[in-house]
Amino acid sequence: MAALHDLTALEQGDLVRRREVSPLELTEHYLERADRLDSVGAFVTLTPERARERAAGLERVAADGPLYGVPTAIKDLNLTAGVRTTFGSAAFADFVPDVSDGVTLSLEAAGLVSLGKTNAPEFGSPCYTEPDVAPPAVTPWDRTRTAGGSSGGAAAAVAAGLVPLAQGSDGGGSIRIPASCCGLVGLKPSRGRISGHPVYGDPVGLATPGPIARTVADAAAMLDVLAGRRVGDPSWAPPPSETFLAAARRDPGRLRIARFITPVITDTVVDPACVQAWEDASRLLESLGHDVEDVPVPLPPEAVPVFETCWAVLTALSVVPPEREHLLRPLTRWLTAKGNAVSGPELGLAIGAVRRFAAGALTALAPYDAVLTPTLATPPVLVGAMRDDADPQADFDAQKAFTPWTSAWNVTGMPAVSLPLHWTPDGLPVGVMLAARPAEEELLLALAAQVEAAAPWAARRPPGW
Repeated sequence: MAALHDLTALEQGDLVRRREVSPLELTEHYLERADRLDSVGAFVTLTPERARERAAGLERVAADGPLYGVPTAIKDLNLTAGVRTTFGSAAFADFVPDVSDGVTLSLEAAGLVSLGKTNAPEFGSPCYTEPDVAPPAVTPWDRTRTAGGSSGGAAAAVAAGLVPLAQGSDGGGSIRIPASCCGLVGLKPSRGRISGHPVYGDPVGLATPGPIARTVADAAAMLDVLAGRRVGDPSWAPPPSETFLAAARRDPGRLRIARFITPVITDTVVDPACVQAWEDASRLLESLGHDVEDVPVPLPPEAVPVFETCWAVLTALSVVPPEREHLLRPLTRWLTAKGNAVSGPELGLAIGAVRRFAAGALTALAPYDAVLTPTLATPPVLVGAMRDDADPQADFDAQKAFTPWTSAWNVTGMPAVSLPLHWTPDGLPVGVMLAARPAEEELLLALAAQVEAAAPWAARRPPGW
């Protein structure tokens, strides 16, 4: 008989609904694993007593929803009332918010049980997770290598079987990067699909929460939980025609799929394993009846500096008390200085330019139902390989070389998913990325589920599982 953590999140939820397993039993199972097996830097803060109390309370109410009673965890960038939230920074090492954000409230409303806060880099900026408040987050496939970032702790937790699924956030690839490093499904939804309540801290529109899971169906079910507008939202994606979980269970039909492999944001060499993954995925899509066509890169090089201007300003918006600024990492201080040097009119012009570049890319890709690229330019790199405290510019350039495609879909607002379709001969996961038109998560999930059915990955287990 399979252990509880061998089951998908939906299978666990089904056991809860049939009263074959209680939320408290699931919670205890995962708390024990998190306490015993977190050698991957998954958690910054565990909240076992809160989790037990919540799980016990759920047992007194009839299960409502496919993920009711299922354990999860919340990224350390998201507000959780009464639970330490460090934003990955020593400057906020003892901060405890008095409100929860929309992501936390949505997970609670759906009956999920949070075990604590997952590891994230300072303010979610780097694409690696090596904060001063916790050990580095590493992939369980090789604990000397990065889990990616900024949702590295969330991905490490799911990949190591410490929770069945987890929420992440993505402003330049921060869900899809760790999904690729950890052999998982990572979905960045469309702009406006999930509320930014109550902070609304991204005026550019690059960042969004989203799910990290072992299967497409689990990711779709979590998107159903997170999606939807709240009163006060400045904008929102149109509601789907059905649940996202239902969409993941339907045939996508024959699709026209664009593909390109030329890096978007920097000129870098693409590792042969990532090229192979992309080529294999192309052949798989063709075998499923889809038309796959090569297309030019849809964003010009001129889009990169304006994106970087916006990125630096967003970093600078992380307001730190002056007496604690010395605790910030060198990369954060460098980006903050760059952001503070941008004037109001310059930021306005940059946002306008980003919008125009996005419109050009969306127009070029409009004839296609989906777009295929690699997720990353290399398999997961060694911990510390990108971080350079002595030279933040070199640090930033190394991150760009590692992630030359992911931020394109943050610029356009398109939904995008990384799928774990390839492993290197020495056992490292390599993701490939599919994107769809804005607000077409239903089609993207149907396609991703079809790919998963043709080349399943969920039975793979990392060392220590």
